[in-house]
Amino acid sequence: MMHAISIWLLAAGFFGAGVFNAISASATQSDFARWGYPIWWGILTGGLEITSAILIALPVSRIVGIALGAAIIAAAVFTVLRHRDFSHLVPLGVFVVLIALAATSS
Repeated sequence: MMHAISIWLLAAGFFGAGVFNAISASATQSDFARWGYPIWWGILTGGLEITSAILIALPVSRIVGIALGAAIIAAAVFTVLRHRDFSHLVPLGVFVVLIALAATSS
């Protein structure tokens, strides 16, 4: 049961984050700019997050989706730690826990 819940929460989380980043609201754009990324970085990140969500939702590609999601979150954690923008660590921590639950239950 916990496995199924973690999978669907993870897929929904990546999909929501992907849409949010792909839309690239001004606050999101300013975060990426402050971290030194180009203007289009939010769209790329959003596309990768949506791709990860789709891969996680499909049982045949779930491991690939979890691996892609883990790489995305690792890069995000590295970015926020490097820039000492600790306010982003809580949601990233939730993703880390969900990834761990989904990966260990597969």
